[in-house]
Amino acid sequence: MKVSAPESSSCCVNLAERCPRPHGLLNLLVTKMCLLALLFGVVWSITGKECLPGGNLFGITILFISSVLGGKLVGMIQLPTLPPFPPLLGMLLAGLVLRNVPYVTEAVYIDTHWSAALRNIALAIILTRAGLGLDPSALQRLKAVCLRVAVGPCMVEACMVAVVSHFLLGLPWVWGFILGFVLAAVSPAVVVPSMLLLQKEGYGVDKGIPTLLMAAGSFDDILAITGFSTCLGMAFSTGSTWMNLLKGVLEVVGGVVAGLILGAFISWFPSNDQEDVVVRRGTMLLGLSIFSVFFSHVVGFAGAGGLSTLVLAFLAALAWKTDKAPVAVLVGRSWDIFQPLLFGLIGAEITIATLSARTVGIACIFLGLVLRLLVTYLLVHWAGFNLREKLFIAVAWLPKATVQAAIGSKALDMAREGGDEQLIGYGLDVLTLAVLAILTTAPIGALGIGLAGPRMLHRTLPDESGGGAQPQESLVIGPEKEIVFYEIHTEEDVIVPGEETASARPPSAGL
Repeated sequence: MKVSAPESSSCCVNLAERCPRPHGLLNLLVTKMCLLALLFGVVWSITGKECLPGGNLFGITILFISSVLGGKLVGMIQLPTLPPFPPLLGMLLAGLVLRNVPYVTEAVYIDTHWSAALRNIALAIILTRAGLGLDPSALQRLKAVCLRVAVGPCMVEACMVAVVSHFLLGLPWVWGFILGFVLAAVSPAVVVPSMLLLQKEGYGVDKGIPTLLMAAGSFDDILAITGFSTCLGMAFSTGSTWMNLLKGVLEVVGGVVAGLILGAFISWFPSNDQEDVVVRRGTMLLGLSIFSVFFSHVVGFAGAGGLSTLVLAFLAALAWKTDKAPVAVLVGRSWDIFQPLLFGLIGAEITIATLSARTVGIACIFLGLVLRLLVTYLLVHWAGFNLREKLFIAVAWLPKATVQAAIGSKALDMAREGGDEQLIGYGLDVLTLAVLAILTTAPIGALGIGLAGPRMLHRTLPDESGGGAQPQESLVIGPEKEIVFYEIHTEEDVIVPGEETASARPPSAGL
């Protein structure tokens, strides 16, 4: 008996309808596993051994996944009334573990050139965020207090670390200042979230302490990066001391001029009438920033690339004004990708078995931090703060993290390109102390801010009765005129305390 074609097709349809189909979580897991397997198959068919254990792509992928998981695990550690631990600690520890666990080290291999390139891209993104985050109005509002807090502790700590490292570790003077400027930068990645949490609860807002620290943090980092870039150019120059000093000055001037030219270009192109202008601006900005960093290495002026990136991003922000916010969000998303890579790669550069007592010069970090505490306290002594507020500002100015990870390995990368074993040893010393500074000061700083803030700062509560205006945030302290921000409540036509207006918001952290 023959079965016609329509009957056989209907039987197949009925059989397919009766068969159970996976749904929900099971279907999601199978789909993701198939997509991952398909992606691996395509990459393996193109690259071959590179995506297998011991290959470069395999190592980068495992490092990225481990860093993301490590950051999420550390970020989940939350204590009552305390800010969360910075996820960058987990990322750093993930790379450190992958480098120092037997057998895992052999499987997770990352080429040094790939590692240096990825870290330079992350550095370009950090500097771009710093340039976009600078608020020129903050310079006018915060004036002398902001500049004193940003410049004084950074310069004094850098000089102290340079002197101690020269006599304790035997580093040449220029390498001592390279280490000093690496360690002198404060970390907005730790300071800003903690300040925002305190500001939300009303701690210190009557004297503008959270805003002061968030604004000064960007300027502190820019000063440290500028000093580092200048000393880096001098360290790898050949010739007399005066010629090396002249080259350092030329790098600064050249970086600023190149940034001005590129910043003027990107402020005109693309124009507002183009489609997807945010995507095009973000892509253009990141592309020019990354190009500046890499091209400066090609022409032999490594320190100019970072300054050029800062200047062009700042000029772009000035030209775009309020339109810079979506571009900053786009740049922030790229940082979400490269942040785990940066801290994971930094941790993977440290081999615990090769560390020596000379290399671990913890005294440099300790003495620099002690002097930084004292100088910060003295610089805000005549700014109208009481004793507890001055102690809090000094403690909040300790954490190190993002800048140390970004520029801590740059000297080592340049030393490896030259092949000089002595310079490579200096670069390893700088990188090791940068990692130790992150591991020690980031958690201590986060806990110190969380514990000291509610105990040392005055809390400003909104006036619930509405019977008068209560200052919510004041920025300029001391003998200068105090600027107080209020919110206009249009329904009742009265002034009541509230959030800052758009023109008076604290500048976002650049790093």
